[in-house]
Order: sequence, then structure tokens, then C-alpha cells
Amino acid sequence: MIKTSPVVTAALLAICFLLPARSKAQPSHDGTIGAMFAMTNAANGNEIIAYKRNAEGWLEEGKSYPTGGRGSGGTTDPLASQGSLTLSQDHSLLFAVNAGGGDISVFRVHGATLSLLDKAPCGGSEPVAVAQYANLVYVVNAGGSSNVAGFNLDKEGKLKPIAGSVAFLSTGNSGASSLSFSPDGQFLLVTEKVTNSIDVFHVQINGTLGPIKVNPSAGPGAFAVLFAPNGAALVTETGPSGGTNASATSSYSVLANGALSPISISVPTLGAATCWNVVTPDGSFAYTSNAGSSTISGFAIGSTGTLTPLAGTIVGINPGGSTNIDMAVTSDGKFLYTLDSGTGTASIFGINQDGTLTNLGNVGGLSATAGMNGIAAF
Repeated sequence: MIKTSPVVTAALLAICFLLPARSKAQPSHDGTIGAMFAMTNAANGNEIIAYKRNAEGWLEEGKSYPTGGRGSGGTTDPLASQGSLTLSQDHSLLFAVNAGGGDISVFRVHGATLSLLDKAPCGGSEPVAVAQYANLVYVVNAGGSSNVAGFNLDKEGKLKPIAGSVAFLSTGNSGASSLSFSPDGQFLLVTEKVTNSIDVFHVQINGTLGPIKVNPSAGPGAFAVLFAPNGAALVTETGPSGGTNASATSSYSVLANGALSPISISVPTLGAATCWNVVTPDGSFAYTSNAGSSTISGFAIGSTGTLTPLAGTIVGINPGGSTNIDMAVTSDGKFLYTLDSGTGTASIFGINQDGTLTNLGNVGGLSATAGMNGIAAF
């Protein structure tokens, strides 16, 4: 259960009064209305740890579910990616990469209960992230020649490789770290850390990809890409080498020819090692996880994709040493969770109506500095 103090409890009650109407989900008999999932990435047997979520954002650790595959192991952020654990658009399926074994696992989601449906070869080496749109699933493989591979998703949750779907990135060992479908499913974007590039592929009718269009990142250290509901592509940037809290985030529009047109360029996060990002379901706000400074930055998303820093920009502070490496927002837009590799916890924040965050405590059950990667929530 969450470790709380009187101050945390008071803050939690304040969030309850501020946001009573934001969620339409109804609790089950035990008060569960959602779940949070974290991935161990253990080399001797990858697992998903499931947590029940109630209407106040509290998490209760549940069962652990083997993926049937092997993770990569390691200590802190060994996958260096976003999207290693991904919920389907309707939250009925959970996709997990097994970087050590070179395959993808698919689970059926029943609240905080999972059942393994399939495990499929990734079509490359060292899968680090997976994305889904309708019946189309793509995985990005960071090892070897660096590629993406596509699958058709059937009604039983099985993955069927799409002939001719493997597409190579700009170079081998490019440091591929994330991928994201545009809201209309017309484009697939991939980030490359080593080349500081953002690759754009047009998705064909048969599920294969058109020729790669390589775009330079607007700022140094491109890491993760994620689309906002209005079609703007948001890219985190770790920033120039040697900079102090010099990370940033940029937004782009995708043109018909696959070129990226910058909208907001390198807006400072005022944090260090900014790598991961999330967007609220209504598209109002974006948040970045700054692992080097144990903070969270917040931005308002304009109708044209402009990013406006929220007051103070740093809207959430994790406990010292958290090394918050990834994050997830609940489907009702009320809560944000960070995966804290340094302490083996998940921090819990309430999302206020103005986009600011209220720290509600944390929950344990994870292993510190044990190479865990991936978080998802609804």
C-alpha cells in the first residue's frame, strides 16, 4: 500500500474535492476502477507487476505475471526507451517487449488481472518499444541493424507478422528508443538517439511502411516521441552535453511528404536527463520525466501544437534519488505515475485542473536499481 503522512492525506483529500467529476469509471466491489502495470525486465524471466487503482489514485500491489520471455537485466534504464510496456487503445490488451529473448508478449487485461495470450518473435534484435493502432502493431528493435517490424493483431490477441513490413532505420545501431502512430494511423514516427533523428514512415493500406524520411531533431538529445490527440508530435530532448538542467521538449507537425515542420522548438524543461513524456487523454497537457533531477515538467498544448510551459515549469518533485525513468497517465486524466528506478517505487501525483500536480505519495513492490523498464496505466 501507499506510504502516506498526514500532509499527504490532506493533499489527497484536496484532489478529491478538486476533481470529483473527471472520471466516469465506476469502482468494482473492492473499489478498483483501474490499474497500473510495471515491468521488471529481469534477464532470468521478465514479469509484469500489477497494481489495483481506486478512485483516489491509491495503488495496491497485486500479482506478478511472467511474460514467458527474458528481459535484458541491468541496473538503471537498460532499455533506454519509451513504450516497452504499452496498453492498447481500448485498454483491453497489454504489450510487453522481452529485450533479452527477442520477442513480444501480449496479455489480456481484466482490471488488474492479466492473462498471457501470445508471445511472438520481434522481427529483429533487442526489441525496446511497441506501438498499436487498431489491428496494427509495430515494434522497434534497437539491436543489430536497427529496424521496425509490423504485425496484424487478430481478435484473439495473437500477433501475425506482416510480410514485407520490416523497415530499417537510418543506420545500424542507431539508438532507436521510441515509436508512435499518428492519431489517424497514417504515419509511424521513430526516434534515434545516436543520430539525433526522427524517422517518419507513411503507413500503407496493407500495413507495410513507405520509404523512410529522416528528419533532424530540432534540439540535441532526441529521445522519445509521442503524438498529442490534435496530431502534434512531441519529442523530448536530453539537451547538450555538460548542460545543467538543460533538457527541452519540441513539437512538430507532420507534412504529407513525411517532413517534420517545427512548431515549438526546444522549450526548456528546467530539468536534467529529460527522456520520457506523456499527454493527458484530452490533449490539454504534456509532462516530461526528468530522471537526472528527479522532477516532472508540465506544458499546456495549444490547438496548433504549441507548447507553453506551466507556471514554474517544474510541476512535480520526486523524492531524492528516485531516478524517475518513465511515466503514465490514467485514462480518466486524474493521476500521473512515475517509475522510480532508483528507489524501487512508483510515485503518485494528482493532476489538477490547471495542469499542476499534487504529490500523493508512493508505492513500493519494485526492486531498486534492478533494470526495470516500462509502465502503463488506465
